[in-house]
Amino acid sequence: MVLKSIGLIMALGLTSILGNAQSASGDWKGLVDLEGMKVELVFHISQTAGAYSATLDVPAQGAAGLPMEKVELTGSKLLMSSGKLQISYEGELSAGKIDGTVVLGGKSAPLSLAKFESKLPGNNALPSTKEELEKLASYDSGTFKYKVADYFAKPKASSFQLSPNGKFLSYMEKDAQNKNHVYVKEIATGKITRAIEEKDELIKGYGWINDERLVFVMDKGGNENFHIYATNLDGANTRDLTPFEGVKASIIKVLKDQKNYIIVSMNKNNRKIFEPFKLNIVTGELTQLFENKDENNPIQDFIFDKDGVLRGYSKLVNGTESELYYKNLETNQFALVSKMKWDDSFNIIGFNYPSANKNDAYVLTNLDSDKARIILYDLQKKVKIKEVFANPTFDVEGMATSRKRNYEIDYFSYDGEKSVTVPVSAFYKKIYNRLEKEFQGKEFSVVDADDNENTALVVVRSDKFYGAYYEYDVKTQKVKLLYDLMPQLKEADMAEMRPIKFTSRDGKTIYGYITLPKAALAGQKVPLIVNPHGGPQGIRDSWGFNPETQLFASRGYATLQVNFRISGGYGKEFFRAGFKQIGRKLMDDVEDGVKYCIEQGWVDKDKIAIYGASHGGYATLMGLVKTPDLYACGVDYVGVSNIETFFNSFPEYWKPYKEMVKQIWYDLDNPEEAKIAKEVSPFYQIDKIKKPLFVIQGANDPRVNIAESDQIVTALRKKGFEVPYLVKYNEGHGFYREENRLELYRYMLGFYAKYLR
Repeated sequence: MVLKSIGLIMALGLTSILGNAQSASGDWKGLVDLEGMKVELVFHISQTAGAYSATLDVPAQGAAGLPMEKVELTGSKLLMSSGKLQISYEGELSAGKIDGTVVLGGKSAPLSLAKFESKLPGNNALPSTKEELEKLASYDSGTFKYKVADYFAKPKASSFQLSPNGKFLSYMEKDAQNKNHVYVKEIATGKITRAIEEKDELIKGYGWINDERLVFVMDKGGNENFHIYATNLDGANTRDLTPFEGVKASIIKVLKDQKNYIIVSMNKNNRKIFEPFKLNIVTGELTQLFENKDENNPIQDFIFDKDGVLRGYSKLVNGTESELYYKNLETNQFALVSKMKWDDSFNIIGFNYPSANKNDAYVLTNLDSDKARIILYDLQKKVKIKEVFANPTFDVEGMATSRKRNYEIDYFSYDGEKSVTVPVSAFYKKIYNRLEKEFQGKEFSVVDADDNENTALVVVRSDKFYGAYYEYDVKTQKVKLLYDLMPQLKEADMAEMRPIKFTSRDGKTIYGYITLPKAALAGQKVPLIVNPHGGPQGIRDSWGFNPETQLFASRGYATLQVNFRISGGYGKEFFRAGFKQIGRKLMDDVEDGVKYCIEQGWVDKDKIAIYGASHGGYATLMGLVKTPDLYACGVDYVGVSNIETFFNSFPEYWKPYKEMVKQIWYDLDNPEEAKIAKEVSPFYQIDKIKKPLFVIQGANDPRVNIAESDQIVTALRKKGFEVPYLVKYNEGHGFYREENRLELYRYMLGFYAKYLR
């Protein structure tokens, strides 16, 4: 990789070298004169435990967050370099400035750096103004029954849960400022108390740990470094249980029989890898339960039983293999049970507690099958006891058991063309049959119940029905509406989401969904929005109410969602068929889906847009490159524009998975694959983009760095393209704040109206 004067800059892996006495930490910028052209370079230098690291921004190119390989400070002499970028800088640090020389692509030039305060990520000059975006929104004019807020304003109340003893009902309720606070209602008295107040940061989730205490999760501005908090039912004794800067925490296990304890996972000791800790939710006391010592071969999954005993773990080896270890209950030593490729599965999903043999476990596996299925397995003897559940077409997802009824199996589940639940126990069959009779034609699921299984909360939904919570009395079998989440959306007005399947150009059966507005059902050819999903690996679209596709249908647009090869749920052969085909055969599958829709007579072939988020944003850019005449326009939402810079801006905790990513995407160390990766990186193919593009980005996105969007916007504008660009500086990988989501979809509808009507 070569840095040619002000040419294209790619993100690289991050390495740092020990620094010395005088601190160079901070943000520095300066102008370098490259053969008569002045270019601003911005360095962000930080110091952790005596080691320096730095990243480089080149705002004129929309490049940001590019790691330097070497950073050294000896006395007042600063040295920064990156061999792959072909850049080095040597300067003298003194009183808020650094005077020195930069070498770019073999050419040297003087460069003085001045310290400044960098407040916002990315190139802050690039985003479109509010006036420009509002003008775009104005194109969505007309008389419509529903507005954007009808679909994307958060429900007035949501996230209903029962306390373990069934005496309290909790829920989130939105106030006039769109803050979603958590309330607790005492069912017997009706008394309501606000337990958790949402302030500047969003509550990303909450739940009951015992009858007196709740936990909730927040990050900062969408950076995904989640902290776990706890509070009493009355809001007292609220505390941050994981108060560690730059650390990501998640809950592994709730210990029902140890009421004040949970097991959490954190990258506290090493940002690249996670370790388990037992956490007291009252005092905040932390006890580390196991060490994850080898960052090159990290443990990626810790398996605890109901008593909080570590029974096994899976390790990623050389980035491409997985090893499952199980503890001998007599010797307490861990021994290898199974070794497999990383994309094979042999996952312990539950221990068979009723069995006299404590080594019996339910395992979700595809080791000797294409589709994932559930087997009963003796982990000590390493033998299969029996087959438990399988489906010939789709991967099995999981199973549910009852703690109250000695872990009896209630049901198995999988996601086919629609979600499928297969009841097993007599107890659950009775509930299932009653609910099936009550909610014919809709999907329903038991999402919560008290520990004594007296009351259950049921969510009911369909492709035309956003959803409602119901209370189910187990003894009387009575069903009572608790809360309709979106009463303003009338089912009769909503569009049909129809499962489809077609044959790809190379003979594979591809599944997907088409959401059809009423005009299409009446025989009229309508505009189409093609919506590739994110991931791309292991993710899939599913049937059900989708606010996006329903909003689009309200404006007369059909939406196509294709579960292209590499999508999850269709077996490992289908999954692996997408390896090293991102931007190629994955796009072929999407195009074949478009062809299928045209052949059905649903869509106007001259009015097709492509839109997606994350990998879907990449697919948008790649669609405009690969088949420039197929699409009338595209919307790229937090999408990858350059595979190389994307790889090298991974957060620390993704870096152990780089070898795996090479197998899924492309190995940039292999010259042939690096060539392909460049060919399918839209940033290098912008001359092929002919159609209008709208770009959307969360500035704090840890997965797809803002540089991915900045660089494609900059490059296209240099070509003379008018590229509307929406950036929110309090969001990450997707917009979660209600006011931001409403803006996003208003602007998007205006963009579609401008180019599809």
